[in-house]
Amino acid sequence: MSEYLSCVEVEPATAANAAIIWLHGLGADGNDFVPILPMLLLPVGLAIRYILPHAPVMAVTVNSGAIMPAWYDVMDFAAERKYNHDDLLKSSAEVQALIEREIERGIPSERIMLIGFSQGGAVNFQAALSYDKKLAGLLALSTYFPTALSVTPTPANANLPIAIFHGAGDPLLPISLARSARRQLEHMGLTPEFRTYDMGHEVCGEEINDIGGFIKSCLA
Repeated sequence: MSEYLSCVEVEPATAANAAIIWLHGLGADGNDFVPILPMLLLPVGLAIRYILPHAPVMAVTVNSGAIMPAWYDVMDFAAERKYNHDDLLKSSAEVQALIEREIERGIPSERIMLIGFSQGGAVNFQAALSYDKKLAGLLALSTYFPTALSVTPTPANANLPIAIFHGAGDPLLPISLARSARRQLEHMGLTPEFRTYDMGHEVCGEEINDIGGFIKSCLA
């Protein structure tokens, strides 16, 4: 892929030896999670390069066709979460291209992890599980797993460390969707960590601590 997604990149103090590709949710952009990075309180020695891509801008059906950053179009917020499958697969391929770019920049695939919030998490389920080189881990924040019935984990990521963090009171993506994602992953033979928080469709302090802990467990 000659053209990559436009990204915010945050370099470590020393030469990067790990990378995290972190996808935002619907209507946000790559700057959304930058303020959280210092709050993770990770050891300097981890030397993580953060890549925070901007989603393409498109009309979103469920938002009356409003033009906004989105990883894929959403047609219906009903339980089945109707969405544009081709859009999601295209975004997944764009994420995999960013992984390949990090490998070209000298970061081994097993030192690269994916984090995604909401729509970004849905894309990263697809991107990580269908990727053919071993990754460090996948963190799914306040999201769901729309491609669960169509994706088969590659042998390289059949034992991928995965964590699902979700708000117990999420009004946009109910906690039942996170539980469903956990069951679907378990059916695939994966063993996701699962944590819930007293919050809505957002991020809280306790969760930020746990995000830092999961990153350390994957990259330490």
